[in-house]
Amino acid sequence: MAQSAIGGRAEYGPDPVGAHQMEYYVYVLKSIDFGRNYVGFTRNVEKRLRQHNSGKTKSTKPYVPWRILFIETFEIKEDALAREKFLKTGKGREYIKNRPRGATE
Repeated sequence: MAQSAIGGRAEYGPDPVGAHQMEYYVYVLKSIDFGRNYVGFTRNVEKRLRQHNSGKTKSTKPYVPWRILFIETFEIKEDALAREKFLKTGKGREYIKNRPRGATE
């Protein structure tokens, strides 16, 4: 499944065949002032968080500032997109709501 990273990223040794592995991230943000959640998909979480907090994203602009609630890491883009889609459903929102603080997958 997913590998979670909170506040940073695990470093791995070089791939034995020298190929660079792509990483895709599904992230959940929480609005500090409004308590709302936002689920997104990206290749660069830090850059994306800056975009959200600078008001460059129309859907999140009214609710700045945002903080990262949790991040899940995927090697396969389709897996990340499927997870993002799930987290945006009723059951996914329930998962986010009931997820223990500091929990990792």
